Amino acid sequence: MIVQMLIGDGTQLSLSQLPEHLQLLRTQELGALRLVDRNTVTTVAEEFLAELEAVGLSAPGTHDGAVMALADHLSGPLADKLRKQTHEVRNGDHWPTVVNLDITRIVDIMCAESTELCAVTLSKLPVAKAAEVLTKTPGDRARRITYAMSQTADVSPDAVRRIGAALAQDYSSANPLAFEMAPVQRLGAILNATPTETREDLLTGLGTTDPTFANSVRKAIFTFKDIAPRVKPTDIPNCIRAVDGQIMTAAIAAGLAGDEQLVASAEFILESISQRMASQIREDASELGPIKKAEAEAAMAEITKAIRELVDSGTITLIDPDENAEEEEAA
Repeated sequence: MIVQMLIGDGTQLSLSQLPEHLQLLRTQELGALRLVDRNTVTTVAEEFLAELEAVGLSAPGTHDGAVMALADHLSGPLADKLRKQTHEVRNGDHWPTVVNLDITRIVDIMCAESTELCAVTLSKLPVAKAAEVLTKTPGDRARRITYAMSQTADVSPDAVRRIGAALAQDYSSANPLAFEMAPVQRLGAILNATPTETREDLLTGLGTTDPTFANSVRKAIFTFKDIAPRVKPTDIPNCIRAVDGQIMTAAIAAGLAGDEQLVASAEFILESISQRMASQIREDASELGPIKKAEAEAAMAEITKAIRELVDSGTITLIDPDENAEEEEAA
């Protein structure tokens, strides 16, 4: 009766926030009403108002509501654990959680789950997001998923609901990781600080065992030899600004006396700064004479360290060798 009175008065009710079984029950009860005398309506209204006035606190009232309210105040692992135990998300619909996942996470679903389940997931996404996900899904896999969409015509709403619940539980929170960086970045950072001979020996052995991983590690490593092919000329002045003058001179001297790649990086640095500064560094470097290997590597490492710090801070961006290769092939 209260619902009917509010609707009759033009009030917009938020019944959709109730669990579906309560929405259904309200609909059935309203459908059973016929004519109600004025005294009964008045009595019901007075009782309802009395209960409202007696309310001193309003709490979520459901497990899901409590999790949502407390998530920001609980420890991360416990909050994730509670989310995984959720049974009623947004009135039993877990799909909003899945739809709001970032593109890379949804691509993970496309690559790991059955094609039929992926087809259902793709169908629940907004068109633009679905198109982007499909574009970033490997070709053969994407083709099989699009074919599987033809088999989703008779999927029941309950099956779709259960798929959403399962995906939300499996993909809505990241598994806790022991390391912040991926294995490639961790090993690359270690080898950056390793002497050249040791680094090359380890990479050669790694290439024999796992060529793909070794290639990825080589891309993650940044040494003096990588300056010419991977740093933009306009970034060089900013990169060497914090490097001590004597260290810079020693690094250039060692580079000019080294192999082809070292010479290329040393010349690249000199060509990317003012002619006056470059001439002074060349002159000072020629006066140094031969430099001990350990001192040369330490000096060059200081320059690469300065560059890596700027990359890590987002001040500059290194050139991706793979992108360069693709551009050259396209040309």
